[in-house]
Amino acid sequence: MSDSSIMPPARLHPEAELARDALSTPLLSRAARLARWAGPGTRVDAGGSLVEEQIPAAAAELGLTGEDAAADASEAWRVAVDTGLVEVVDEEEGTVAAGAGPALLTGGSPQDVLGVWLTALETVLADASVPDLGGLVDAIAEGDGSGELDLGALDWQPEAEAEFLDAVLGNLYLLTVGEEGPGAAMVPLPALAASVIVPGDMAEPTDDVLEQVSDAMMRLDDRFRMLEPIGLVEYRPVDEALMADGDEEPAAPLDDTDVARYGMVRLTPLGLYGLRARLLEAGFQAPVVGDLADKGADALLDGTAVFPSAAAHAETEHWLSRREPLAAARELLAAARGADEGAPLRRLRCQQALSLVGASAEPALREVLDDAELGGLARVWLAEHGAADVPPPSQAMIFWLTIDTVAAQLAAEGNSEELRSLVEGLAGRHSGFFAAAWRVDHPATADVLEAMGRLHPDKKIAKEARKAAFKARSQSPHGS
Repeated sequence: MSDSSIMPPARLHPEAELARDALSTPLLSRAARLARWAGPGTRVDAGGSLVEEQIPAAAAELGLTGEDAAADASEAWRVAVDTGLVEVVDEEEGTVAAGAGPALLTGGSPQDVLGVWLTALETVLADASVPDLGGLVDAIAEGDGSGELDLGALDWQPEAEAEFLDAVLGNLYLLTVGEEGPGAAMVPLPALAASVIVPGDMAEPTDDVLEQVSDAMMRLDDRFRMLEPIGLVEYRPVDEALMADGDEEPAAPLDDTDVARYGMVRLTPLGLYGLRARLLEAGFQAPVVGDLADKGADALLDGTAVFPSAAAHAETEHWLSRREPLAAARELLAAARGADEGAPLRRLRCQQALSLVGASAEPALREVLDDAELGGLARVWLAEHGAADVPPPSQAMIFWLTIDTVAAQLAAEGNSEELRSLVEGLAGRHSGFFAAAWRVDHPATADVLEAMGRLHPDKKIAKEARKAAFKARSQSPHGS
């Protein structure tokens, strides 16, 4: 997977905290324990796995019991080898020794610890794309008698499985970084499965698509059970009581009120860190809140233009915390000027940033009261902060600010319900709005009026808006 897309910014926990989380994950802590347990008598096979007769001792060392004990011990050993906690000294003899990994876990920096954890994560993700052992045994048995693996009988396509898991985790990442609240919410497994199966333009899923979603849910249930011990996700498995027969899958429960019974998942803070690292490796642009703190106001306003509102707010707070309020306000206002296509949204982000600056910024706002592009937002700020002697805006300034605001909302949110309400309010409060608005000397006037005609539910008013847009395009140099 490789892409140059820009992802929404992630809000990461401090690396020291993430490193502590990594050390406490069940799988990495088991791997570290086996690295300390291994000695001169430990033997591995040609692939570096523990020889079968030593697996019970490894499981006992880890305090594992039950039917999964051997598999869990083997997985922990594989992670120990892959991360360098253990090194194979002699492949022919099958002997091992402690690697460089243990020193990194006990005395390394947080980045060192996280580097070891990321390697462990890749091992688990690779394993999660492999079918279950029972299926592998059956596929070999159904082969031509040579003992070779028959992928056709297994109906398993390694690349497709890896891409499926990548797509699911990518969507989970997007849902997590798009959260407006302080923490990620649990995502229902049916919704996550549907996000990679159901086409975006399909209003009602067909029975075939629903069956595919059901199958995807069961595959994801297995995958997330594997990914939880490495700390990537917090997972609430599918309720086994929902399956009437162990060989049957439940019908896709997209409308079930008790959706939690069908599995719930969310990325942990460590998981968010891990997926972002993988996205960067794959060529995505995956920013982090705080990346713009040392850059200029122009970079802040342009960068946060595509951020969700909560992330933009957090990024702006980071930026302001490093600057003196009055100087910051002047820099923001200077960066907000412009007649280019992105300027209205820059000014909206500037206005939002200035709302976080205290009264000490007042001189900067008074300095731009006569500015054609900034005078309107300056008056709004001064009025909100209870400033005295604020000159009233001219009619031309009010209309210019209105067009600029709608243009910014269009760029930020598209045809949202909030914008639809704004459009209805504007047309309702000013009976002659369109007769005057088409004359506004703003680069976005025609586009804004056209959008108002598209969004307004009243056909008569919508027609007025379209006529005004036509006039604006015909008579304004900006509308050509």
